[in-house]
Amino acid sequence: MELPELEDLPLETGTRALVRVDFNVPLRDGVIEDDLRITTARPTLDSLLARGAAVVTCGHLGRPKGAPDPKYSMAPVAARLGELLGFEVPLAPAVVGPDVEQLTAELEPGRVLMLENLRFEPGETANASDFVDSLERLADVYVNEAFGASHRAHASIVGLPPRLPSAAGELMRHEVAVLSRLLDAPRRPFVAVLGGAKVSDKLGVIRALLERCDTILVGGAMTFTFVAAEGGSIGDSLVEPDLVQECKALLATGRVRLPTDVVIARDIAADAATKIVPVDAIPAGWKGLDIGPEAAGQFADEVESAATVLWNGPMGVFEVEPFAAGTKTVAEAVAATSAYTVVGGGDSAAAIRDFGLASEVDHVSTGGGASLELIEQGDLPGLRALRESARRE
Repeated sequence: MELPELEDLPLETGTRALVRVDFNVPLRDGVIEDDLRITTARPTLDSLLARGAAVVTCGHLGRPKGAPDPKYSMAPVAARLGELLGFEVPLAPAVVGPDVEQLTAELEPGRVLMLENLRFEPGETANASDFVDSLERLADVYVNEAFGASHRAHASIVGLPPRLPSAAGELMRHEVAVLSRLLDAPRRPFVAVLGGAKVSDKLGVIRALLERCDTILVGGAMTFTFVAAEGGSIGDSLVEPDLVQECKALLATGRVRLPTDVVIARDIAADAATKIVPVDAIPAGWKGLDIGPEAAGQFADEVESAATVLWNGPMGVFEVEPFAAGTKTVAEAVAATSAYTVVGGGDSAAAIRDFGLASEVDHVSTGGGASLELIEQGDLPGLRALRESARRE
């Protein structure tokens, strides 16, 4: 997929570049727990600064409801970015408005200003034209470096490319290249490992992957709707009854494989009593919370023999120790295989980092939802906006 490049932007010393970043980092008590989304934007920011641009970053944090909320201020993010760059990154007092316009007008070449949380403004999620007007006044060129938000048709994603010379950032281009490789020319066998809670969240992805994959290994709580489709006993496990017939059809392809055994408990707790039972023999009052050791070993063998592996979604409630083993076994297999490996963001990306294995895979995506939508749809609103911008120039 061809996207406009940074090198094509009309940059001169002092050109104001508005960079849409994905700095939606996890915070605990105002402290950043994982700064991956900040560090991965560095190549784009460094490239723009080296060419003399005055860089204005904009992004969102959390889910404020269209109004300022101190809990979701970008202040910790601006402080961390300043530490990484080696100079202070001031935080604008708002997203748009006369004061912000003055700050951007006075921003010196080679410096960075961060806007407040985009989602403090209701016009962001609504893609309101007056809000786009206000953003446009802050910049001369636009860069989308927010792959993880590019499945949203928001103002900062789709509103600016029609107005300003635009380009994809380095991370954006890399994310798209990696996922396009999976879609267009994967080495075979191509194995996908899919986990998570609900079949409904992954249904479109499963359909899309069946056109490309040799095998899809299903774990996580969404397993139990498939088991129900086969007539198995799932106890009190999570199930989506309205998707049972759909799961039957997917299983009939012969390429969707379920775990043979599961770890069950009555409650999700660190001290929960657990049992290992066949996946289709869960007693009433118990629920499946992880794939079992036999299934984990079988999944690991499939990953080891693959030439391409996509992993998206944990195999169980990996945050709670009694239900972490299945996810850990899969993570270790993905890290150890000689296959080309892609971890598709979200909880699976968090898991592989928690297990200290992120450096052992070929690519860990920064965008869970965006990765899945690109696989399912073959495109994203943010990518379309950039391509259309390039065609107009």
